[in-house]
Amino acid sequence: MRTALLVAAFDSQLKWCARIQRELESRGFACRVVVPDLRAALSAQQIADAGVASVETMAWDDVIVRSLEADVVVSGLSGPLTKRLSIELSALAPRLDGPGPVVVSGWVGIIIEKITAGYLDRCGTDVVAVNSVHDAAHFRDAARWLGLPDGNLLVSGLPLVSATPQPPRQGPIRRVLFADQPTVPTSQAERGYVYHQLIGYARAHPERSVRLKPRHRPGEDTFHRMKHHPEDLLRGIELPANFQIDYTPVDVALAEVDLLITMSSTACLEAIDRGSRVALVLDLGVHERYGNQVFLDSGLLRTFRQITDDRIGAPAPAWRDGYFHGAARTGTELIADRVEELLASGERPSRAVWETDYFRGAVASHLATAAALVPRQSPLARRRLKHGPVKGTLSHVAYNGLPPVVRRPLKRWVEEHQLF
Repeated sequence: MRTALLVAAFDSQLKWCARIQRELESRGFACRVVVPDLRAALSAQQIADAGVASVETMAWDDVIVRSLEADVVVSGLSGPLTKRLSIELSALAPRLDGPGPVVVSGWVGIIIEKITAGYLDRCGTDVVAVNSVHDAAHFRDAARWLGLPDGNLLVSGLPLVSATPQPPRQGPIRRVLFADQPTVPTSQAERGYVYHQLIGYARAHPERSVRLKPRHRPGEDTFHRMKHHPEDLLRGIELPANFQIDYTPVDVALAEVDLLITMSSTACLEAIDRGSRVALVLDLGVHERYGNQVFLDSGLLRTFRQITDDRIGAPAPAWRDGYFHGAARTGTELIADRVEELLASGERPSRAVWETDYFRGAVASHLATAAALVPRQSPLARRRLKHGPVKGTLSHVAYNGLPPVVRRPLKRWVEEHQLF
């Protein structure tokens, strides 16, 4: 029986892997989902929401060993960890009797930052599943300039959505969902503003059900950590009767949502796929820190005043078609098709990438860093170098030994008196 190892560390990565897992299992693969014992966080509820029966925590070295034993490896991990995976496999795969596993990588949502870096982190895998034709064009340009083969790029579309969205829903807006994000916006003041605008919307439309869907429950973790949870920011505030915080998974809730509001969440694509109206909050402006710069041509950016007045946009056809390519096959089917092609042929597109100067340089850098050949200064050494042995040591002791309530005013006093 053919085997597949799927690797994830956080809930969004697990959901992405779960879609591919179901497709591979339907084709007779025996699948195993593992979580490396690096930075990872998956609660029992997050695992259940992803539709995965169980996951197995595994040491990183064991992940590498199990990868070499599998026919297929699907990395839902972040770019840097996927890069580490491909580099370490590149050092060991040539020792195998056969061609080694087919390694699949991709993005678990819309790319709102590090588009070039994210591609280069994944370029050493056999199948780089790309979510949109716009992203693919950018990656091909980067590959051309860096001398990288691009035969591993596959425009599959996001596995969370279909190839062709449902027709836009008609009729009055009755059910509204706000898809929150853990770090967009980041500051407490901006998050508070967005939440209060949403409450204002609920008050303006008492006949509508308005639900705020946090990215995770209090105490849970995601790849991007939330500092200001809506339950904390809205505690003690009188909320309208038609407003509530709801933890129903977005893919379940969208079955009956007429309007989805968000800043830049990938949930907007899921909503379009299900025929829901979408509005992307514009009040804070357009900025890379909000991730909404990638939606400039979407036709969906709206202020809360426009949203409250029901001046909702429609997806711009060119932008929409970049994500929904209209193929007869879903994204997961296209990924699985390509995997089976490579298994049958014995071809591994990663090998051509591994031979490039770019990838060899990445390997050399990784190995040197991992072997501690590149010197690293401790915080104490850095402070001693900057301030001298006495003042540097005192600074280090104060920083690590004093509580923030004491350390911060002391630091201001020291700076005012120019003691350092």
